[in-house]
Amino acid sequence: MEYLYPDNLKSKATLWLWELRDIGIISIGLLISVFALSQTGLLLPIVITAVYAFLSIRFEDVSILDFIKYAVAFFFLKPQQYEWRSTDE
Repeated sequence: MEYLYPDNLKSKATLWLWELRDIGIISIGLLISVFALSQTGLLLPIVITAVYAFLSIRFEDVSILDFIKYAVAFFFLKPQQYEWRSTDE
């Protein structure tokens, strides 16, 4: 019998191009979106779910959503502060 092991045993579980957590969020979002579309005719929830599904696609353990989170944290939430000092003493 032959077993297949992932390259990195500490990596998160994935299914197709998403983590299992993202699959759960996308499926719940789709369920809510279908109900909202059938009851009220709103397309906004299904658009939000589709955008999230696109942004959470993973390639080599990094997603577009992760990159956006890192960029927002770097540029806006945790700004760097540098102090320049003169060495002429």
